[in-house]
Amino acid sequence: MKTPRLILILADQLSTANPALALADRKRDVILLAEVAEEATYVRHNRHKIVLLFSAMRHFAKDLEDQGFSVQYVPFDQGVSSLKDACRKTLDATDCGEVIICEPGEYRLSSAMKSWSPELGVPVAVLEDSRFLASHAQFETWASGRKQLRMEYFYRDMRRQYGVLLDGGEPCGGKWNYDSDNRVGWRGQCDIPPRPDVEPDSITQEVIALVNDRFPDNPGDLSQFRLAVTAADAKKQFEWFCDHALANFGTYQDALVEESPWVFHSLISMYLNCGLLEPLAVCRQVEEAWRQERCSLSAAEGFIRQVLGWREYVRGIYWLLMPEYATRNTFDARRPLPSFFWTGDTDLRCLEKAITQSLDLGYAHHIQRLMVIGNFALLAGLDVDAVCAWYLAVYVDAYEWVELPNTAGMALHADNGAMASKPYAASGKYIQKQGNHCKSCRFNPSKTTGEGACPFNSLYWHFVDRHADYLGKNARMGLILANWRKRDPVEQDSIKAWAESVLEAL
Repeated sequence: MKTPRLILILADQLSTANPALALADRKRDVILLAEVAEEATYVRHNRHKIVLLFSAMRHFAKDLEDQGFSVQYVPFDQGVSSLKDACRKTLDATDCGEVIICEPGEYRLSSAMKSWSPELGVPVAVLEDSRFLASHAQFETWASGRKQLRMEYFYRDMRRQYGVLLDGGEPCGGKWNYDSDNRVGWRGQCDIPPRPDVEPDSITQEVIALVNDRFPDNPGDLSQFRLAVTAADAKKQFEWFCDHALANFGTYQDALVEESPWVFHSLISMYLNCGLLEPLAVCRQVEEAWRQERCSLSAAEGFIRQVLGWREYVRGIYWLLMPEYATRNTFDARRPLPSFFWTGDTDLRCLEKAITQSLDLGYAHHIQRLMVIGNFALLAGLDVDAVCAWYLAVYVDAYEWVELPNTAGMALHADNGAMASKPYAASGKYIQKQGNHCKSCRFNPSKTTGEGACPFNSLYWHFVDRHADYLGKNARMGLILANWRKRDPVEQDSIKAWAESVLEAL
């Protein structure tokens, strides 16, 4: 009889498509899932994320047991410090002679696993994560020889590879990208449908009590926990989105909305990233909704671009450029993170809403992350490592493979332009255009200096001025630099002085 194997399932791999699980033999192998201190505490994870993963792991383990698998489950209160220690304890308690793992999504853990085999005394096989739609080799081949690694061209190749939104080999509607149709600001144009909550079952309630007790200082208001913790419930949440929100998703996906944290977004990134939903399946379901005339082409394309294009692209960038990628800091940004990033206590209404929502719910949509919080961090020159650590901590869907390129690359332009053709910097006028936060703010987006001036305005020009040499090499920044240089020197000095006073107040 063959020697039993230990199959380790990580918290973000709760999928029957997990390649390690696919190899498991019900009659002889042992499945291990473990809630360990190292993974729960390497940053101040939002409590919503910890509850989601612990509860989803417990439900997944129960499902595997019901299917006849032999499952070893290590709850958090057993005090096991690391995944390696969990494997060691399980190997000691069983006759397993090999460990099989689907590769982790973060470089730090992948690097650590390279020493596991000699330390554990058994072979350790790490399998490539086939749940993603672009393999490491495929992305490396696509990137090879390119001067610029722009997502748009990778996205088109992915559409062709999987036959998504194509008619006769050509893009539906004659265009690959309908982003220009999806930038409408919010002025209360329509009703936002109330979302159904997932009622926490006894397992989730037990986990909520545990997390409230063991992680009292972490962000996250668990009285508002509403997430699905099983694949079946995640699928129901996505189906609700397709039926009730998809039609307006595209139009208002960039909108900043005072009255709703969710607007018309799908809220499935956390399910995709931990395995409860599969990326190609949700893309095909949205394409089918368009073909059934339940949403516009721009809405369907906008959603599919985020999943089939952007999600796969940022993962490819991460693994292609790590570990050096994590050390980049284009603008030498070192300013300490303001304390209000952990409290939301700021007079800037857009920033207050985005940060408070992020802390309480573990969620903010992409424009809140990129053009409100990220934009502020970029303009203020906040420390890149500290900002990245904050994003990794507060969001339910955050794992380093997706967080680092989105934060360091897109939001902070700290990666020397590897991802974005120009910095995503904007003044208060952009935020005013995209939503209705400014109406409730004591700052005026039309003022640059003086009492009541929107801090985004002076900080924007201060950023342009202090990085003029770098920005001057970018053709897309030429007009903005020219406008700045045409201003009267006295006015320039006044704006810079006002920006310095804003920065000192941080």
